Amino acid sequence: MRDLAEKWSVAPDWQSAVITAPGLAVRAISGLTQLMVSGDLDAWARVSGVDRTGVGAFGTAQGDRYAARLARDRLLVVSNSPLAIAMGWHADGFAVTAISAGLQVFEAEGTALDAFIARGTALDPSQASASAALSFASISAIVYRHDGKLRVHVDRGLAAYLWTWMETAACNIAAESAD
Repeated sequence: MRDLAEKWSVAPDWQSAVITAPGLAVRAISGLTQLMVSGDLDAWARVSGVDRTGVGAFGTAQGDRYAARLARDRLLVVSNSPLAIAMGWHADGFAVTAISAGLQVFEAEGTALDAFIARGTALDPSQASASAALSFASISAIVYRHDGKLRVHVDRGLAAYLWTWMETAACNIAAESAD
């Protein structure tokens, strides 16, 4: 039987993987709690104490606990520590699903960040939008800024692809800066 695994990129060791180019550094971020919240976001905010608004694409999230807006009734809640809220349906009208294992998070920073973003999407990075969900590097991603860095959340199954894409983008940025 043919080994189809040979077609796929090998995932790097996310703990130590770093991409560097002049003015750009990209690394994987681990240890974040990620929750998908759907439904009545006002009720969610009352119960959890996490803002119901959430940041959109290229918006700036702050602090150790924040939310990225995905749709009118959906948030990705990100925290440096676990939240004390039960998973599942809540009678107040919202559902909470743990998705930390399903999403890989990358963080990019540096003076070449705008050039990096321009390779990933046609959206203007200086214009925040209502939703942080967008097409980045031709895949669905959640993109926003945190502590002056760009954060990108992607399905874990697409993480190796995105890493390879980011390596290529960094090489192109390096080649342009050498000219």
